[in-house]
Amino acid sequence: MDRCLMNKSLSDNDVVSFGLLSWNRLYGDEGDKAGMFLNFAESGESNKNKLKLYSYWRSSCSQRVRIALNLKGLEYEYIPVNLLKGEHFSPDFLKLNPLGYVPALVDGEIVISDSFAILMYLEEKYPQHPLLPSDLQKKALNYQAANVVCSSIQPLQNMAVLKYIKEKVGPDEVIPWVQSHINKGFAALEKLLKDSAGKYATGNEVSMADLFIEPQILGAIKRFSVDMTQFPLLSRLHEAYSELPAFQNAMPENQPDASPSSVT
Repeated sequence: MDRCLMNKSLSDNDVVSFGLLSWNRLYGDEGDKAGMFLNFAESGESNKNKLKLYSYWRSSCSQRVRIALNLKGLEYEYIPVNLLKGEHFSPDFLKLNPLGYVPALVDGEIVISDSFAILMYLEEKYPQHPLLPSDLQKKALNYQAANVVCSSIQPLQNMAVLKYIKEKVGPDEVIPWVQSHINKGFAALEKLLKDSAGKYATGNEVSMADLFIEPQILGAIKRFSVDMTQFPLLSRLHEAYSELPAFQNAMPENQPDASPSSVT
């Protein structure tokens, strides 16, 4: 089924009509149409109820959501949005997120964009494997750590900003620009988490802060050559995350739209 059709809500009559059209093309008027319709309707219902994640393999924001979905054991349909081809500015995608950013999550009739909003939605609707501790102080610490990444680091390294730096300042200034902001943010995280970190960022259980920190560390290492020896706490957390299947399965190179020539 093509992407345009996936983005459209199908009524029960639409499902049956589409099934009849497909059947006639394949088999003419012969065969057990009733059984086919039943199977097709069940399949359509299953797909309709499944979460849909519009994602780009290398997007750290999308990676946060992929980790959360994995931790909560939620099945979802992965719908790639190629940022390099400008698919995030297509009319269909802009209906999901007018800003044209990934990720976007579709849960039935509900559409949520922005990774922080998506994670909060998942936390409330799907409480299995909580992402936030019950302790109020630790919960606030998770919000702080997440915001260091999503407000003070990641937006300053997204494609639009780097394109602007390259064109207006110069191509040689792109990496130093990114490194300076990552280093500043990582130094803040080291101080923020030094008294609270256990095996993970805010204790011995994976929480929301970890979902923001690990994708940012991966990007810092693989894309921007940040010297992580400056950040011993974050380096230790990075090692701990490497042992978790939910994190590993969400890694950029393990996504269906990953570009082999770009995976480093």
